Amino acid sequence: MTEEAALNERHVVLRDGARVLLRPLKVEDAALYPDCLREITPEDLRLRYFAAMRQVSPELIDKLVHYDPKHAMASIAIEEATGRMLGVVRLHDDPGGDSAEFAIIVRSHLKGHGLGWLLMKHMIAYAKAKGLKTVHGQVLAENSTMLQMCGELGFHTIDDPDERGVKLVRLPLDEVPAEAVH
Repeated sequence: MTEEAALNERHVVLRDGARVLLRPLKVEDAALYPDCLREITPEDLRLRYFAAMRQVSPELIDKLVHYDPKHAMASIAIEEATGRMLGVVRLHDDPGGDSAEFAIIVRSHLKGHGLGWLLMKHMIAYAKAKGLKTVHGQVLAENSTMLQMCGELGFHTIDDPDERGVKLVRLPLDEVPAEAVH
């Protein structure tokens, strides 16, 4: 699969039968963020951004939708029946160019429905197609759901030596079989 093919639109079905479109995030998707963020609990926002926040500022949303596609990827999950944003996965290249850091967020009520899993697999397929060697991220140690999903996807987990209460998750992409990302 080429990098371009990995970024194409894909139709997927969640465990509950909901049909979802995965596609590259566009600037105009900024309008979809407020509705989505209303359904992400303050606790889930804290787990994602590592800081207490009641809401995400318009400035942060603007920053999230304006990214350099040469050095970053962002894919949005859209519920086909309603056109609502369900979640997003991002990948930002490290300066060396052979690894990248991921981030993901989904509506809180969708945790456990398979959306995070599908977004992560989509991101991994993109990273492999781009020729990256590893993807990595930081996860709060208390975020057991995310750590479990990362473990099931083959990520290696260690304590972050620089930040107490944070785990570093790293996936060597040569360990991921091609059939595992489809």
